[in-house]
Amino acid sequence: MTMKFRKKKAAAVSEDLLGRDAAIAMLSKERKANNAWHKLARNKTAIIGLIIVCLMFLLAILAPLIAPYDPNEINPILPFKGIGFPGHLLGTDDLGRDILSRIIYGARVSLIVAVGATLVGACAGVLIGLCAGYCGGIIDAVLMRIMDGMFSFPFILLAMILITVLGNGVLNVIFAIGIASVPGFARVTRGQVLIVKEEEYCNACRVVGVSSLRLLFCHILPNCVSQIIVYATLRVASAIISEASLSFLGLGIALPTASWGSILRVGRDCLTTAPHVAGVPGLFILVTVVGFNLLGDGIRDVLDPKMKQ
Repeated sequence: MTMKFRKKKAAAVSEDLLGRDAAIAMLSKERKANNAWHKLARNKTAIIGLIIVCLMFLLAILAPLIAPYDPNEINPILPFKGIGFPGHLLGTDDLGRDILSRIIYGARVSLIVAVGATLVGACAGVLIGLCAGYCGGIIDAVLMRIMDGMFSFPFILLAMILITVLGNGVLNVIFAIGIASVPGFARVTRGQVLIVKEEEYCNACRVVGVSSLRLLFCHILPNCVSQIIVYATLRVASAIISEASLSFLGLGIALPTASWGSILRVGRDCLTTAPHVAGVPGLFILVTVVGFNLLGDGIRDVLDPKMKQ
């Protein structure tokens, strides 16, 4: 009897261990399925956007190795050659410069401007939104009325005014687009802060005597960062369009520096005779903006706590 009891007890213990191992394996599998990368990988459109964005950044980083010619090399005997011309895969512009080389180097300038402007707008806008949302009262009212005043100008018009004051050049374009982006970041951050600062853990921090500065930057800001990241990703796409618009109007990147907008500017006078000069950079802008938008939508789905599937 004792031997049978021992065998039954051993079998029961073995079943408990197997059940525990199965539960641990199930929890591990569920955690793995719900981590950021696996959730992003299940979103096919987000993966397409990520591939497009990575390809554009690789194009910009490896420009000196990939570009077949110097982007500013002039060849007066080969103006307005079409797509597929021998030695010039995407043709040439009005001065015989290779369009493919200018597109590759233009990706570097356009992405630097877009990312730099987004960082400038995010740094200033997030600080303003944090102060306005947390302090409230007269500080909130004053800061938000200033942001409303900036919102009253169309984005591109505000950027044009700023670039007119600051002048041409890559840094000036970055600051102009970045300053014009501040109100959007401030609004997004303020809205999140107003929600987060009323959570129970924030009230607990106040009870135990956590300073306002520590509460703001160590507890409130980390819980707002997901929405800021999503907005910043989408803002990069808008900054690419803004840079192209300013350069197209002659207020952005000055010639002969290659950017997608400056190439468009060259092609506007020959749309009927050589449409590829403006069409090729326009296509690259379209694809890149769509890529950033798809990636931004995917990141939003990943960081949204309500989406568990």
